[in-house]
Amino acid sequence: MPELPEVEALKDFLTEHLVGHEIVRVLPVAISVLKTYDPPPNAVEGRAVTAVRRYGKFLDLATDGGPHLITHLARAGWLHWKDRLPDGPPRPGKGPLALRVALDNGAGFDLTEAGTQKRLAVYVVADPQEVAGIARLGPDPLADDFDEARFAGLLKDERRQLKGALRDQSLIAGVGNAYSDEILHAAKMSPFKLAASLTPEETTRLYEALRATLTDAVERSRGVAAGRLKAEKKSGLRVHGRTGEPCPVCGDTIREVSFSDSSLQYCPTCQTGGKPLADRRLSRLLK
Repeated sequence: MPELPEVEALKDFLTEHLVGHEIVRVLPVAISVLKTYDPPPNAVEGRAVTAVRRYGKFLDLATDGGPHLITHLARAGWLHWKDRLPDGPPRPGKGPLALRVALDNGAGFDLTEAGTQKRLAVYVVADPQEVAGIARLGPDPLADDFDEARFAGLLKDERRQLKGALRDQSLIAGVGNAYSDEILHAAKMSPFKLAASLTPEETTRLYEALRATLTDAVERSRGVAAGRLKAEKKSGLRVHGRTGEPCPVCGDTIREVSFSDSSLQYCPTCQTGGKPLADRRLSRLLK
């Protein structure tokens, strides 16, 4: 799933390639991708892109005097840039192509989604706040005003485990499954530790890990072409998706906890005092 660093990089890439160009066609291929119908997708046609913005994991294409074209890539969606789009309209079918956007210079991009769970979302709205997912977003963790005091205030009454709290978009915007693992590993904290139980020193450590992990990932992704961002993300991960590999910090074996639709990875030595976590949804540290 693209998270804050990859979406930030896509925002920068699209700013360079889209701003100032007119949208000629918006061609939905999978009807499931459209989450709004008034105004219709063609309301942005004939309008120039004036800005590209990021809200959490949402990408917003603002048009001159018109609606915003907003997308959320969800778990299996991606954006594929093409300097020259194929001639002729795309054919509806069972493939991954969900929507195509064509520009006045012949370039454009495709939105695709792998798998059978159709969660890729496209909205055409007058105001980004009309999108419920954007309206409920918590603060951006890389914003200038997101200081440690604000972070501590978010966690002080939070009775959930750190893993779930970090992934909650209404608490903090943009962090998903992969970077929550990376942040907790950098902070040397168990994913099952209760957020409200953090001491002031632990809060400082987690805040610094949050900012540093995301900042480093953004810097690694900056300037990378859209088609290479997935590989760049994977190459920079230290624990997420690396079950069975040695921890790059201590050499212990990276472990995994599996849930019904996701999994987390962690290092026992770095994060849980050497104790493995039980591999079930309501896990607690094994006694």
